[in-house]
Amino acid sequence: MQKHFQYPRTLEEIMLPPGLACERKRILRFFLSRVPSEGWTESVLQSATSDAGYEETMARRAFPRGVNDLVATYLSEADAAMLAGLRKYKLSAMPIRDRIKTAVKLRIEQNSEHREAIRRLIALQSTPQYLMQALSALHRTIDSIWRAADDKSTDFNFYTKRVLLAGIYCSTTLFWLNDDSTGSTATWHFLDQRISDVMNIQKVRVNIEEKLKRLEPEIAKFFQTLATRT
Repeated sequence: MQKHFQYPRTLEEIMLPPGLACERKRILRFFLSRVPSEGWTESVLQSATSDAGYEETMARRAFPRGVNDLVATYLSEADAAMLAGLRKYKLSAMPIRDRIKTAVKLRIEQNSEHREAIRRLIALQSTPQYLMQALSALHRTIDSIWRAADDKSTDFNFYTKRVLLAGIYCSTTLFWLNDDSTGSTATWHFLDQRISDVMNIQKVRVNIEEKLKRLEPEIAKFFQTLATRT
């Protein structure tokens, strides 16, 4: 039976007031409809709260840290939606590169209705105020993808895999934002190429490691010879 990974709640999620999840989702939906023309701002949060049929005080009750909490909620829900969507696929039967491609494609594709909101969010996350939150959210997304792909690495590969995938995910997202091809076919071709590039790098690294291992006896013998001559 295929295991389904579910990411544990972040500290930001735990600190959100309990019992207001439905209100947060409703406000977020109205907020996203305004973002393309108005941006990710506190005033838009207030307007979205009114659009959702709540008093303006609900904005602060549902999102105590304002837009910070709203961004965290949006990104957390996007990761959760990706993981839920991946349950429809038999990932365990796929090669690892196809598992990663499926997850990245799903994570990006589910934002198709909010492309301009994503563009504005990336601009917001590039500012000093949101940079640490952005890096934390990126780590969560990348880690979720690897864990959903059943990655069990615990050594240095754990970190290199996530760094490499972060590069793939970010570059593919930026490409997708400006892709006007039918069905985003150009983006998925770009994603294929980036994954192939990384796979080739990994093959080169493995080949180098294997050659070094074969040379270990000769290297040891060389240094032993030097030691006897000194």
